[in-house]
Amino acid sequence: MILELDCGNSFIKWRIVRRADAVVMAGGVVDSDKALLLAVGAAGLSPRFCRLVSVRSEEETSVLVEALIANFALSVRKAGPARELAGVRNGYEDYQRLGLDRWLALLGGYHLAKRACVVIDLGTAVTSDFVSASGEHLGGFICPGMPLMRNQLRTHTRRIRYDDVSAEQALTSLAPGRATVEAVERGCMLMLHGFVLTQLEQARAQWGEEFTLFVTGGDASLVNQVVPLARVVPDLVFVGLAIACPLD
Repeated sequence: MILELDCGNSFIKWRIVRRADAVVMAGGVVDSDKALLLAVGAAGLSPRFCRLVSVRSEEETSVLVEALIANFALSVRKAGPARELAGVRNGYEDYQRLGLDRWLALLGGYHLAKRACVVIDLGTAVTSDFVSASGEHLGGFICPGMPLMRNQLRTHTRRIRYDDVSAEQALTSLAPGRATVEAVERGCMLMLHGFVLTQLEQARAQWGEEFTLFVTGGDASLVNQVVPLARVVPDLVFVGLAIACPLD
């Protein structure tokens, strides 16, 4: 069994896969190292190996790795930056500055598509990356995701106050809002849709229809209606993680 971890700034996404055929046996999302240790222990699957990607500080990541080894006696491998890997060339001028989660997601996308692709990751932040048919990473974009947009408005605008239930109800329509919660939630959603459609336009201008659009991340379902032909791969980072940290 292999424990795979995607360690973000706020949450840790985890899953345990069977080494022989990569079938997912257990998984989830937790908000702390302690919660991760409890969840993995409760799964009762005794993984022997761990591979992880982390956008946390070196110190925070080391603390987690030490806890995993102490609790489960795992052999741990961490993904790191690379100038080139698996036929993909990192497009950043300083390749080490490209976020590892983005790097792994575009690696995974190119591996699955085997042609030009755009990878859009919809999480706390939204990122997109373009990879040519020859594996050249052409760069990408970063903008606030739904959580950041709504939280910034709530934080910096005194009269904007509403709960998560109201926010969810507001998104049953995209008609002009007749209450503040509707105006904010629908406005943020339309900004998200606009970003995604702009990526699609740029890709078509460059490659015509000869590319694959991947959508991943926790908010991937929010853009289904505007890009129905997109390939939704919730665990695209884990596809790239297996490429970056093979266990053979």
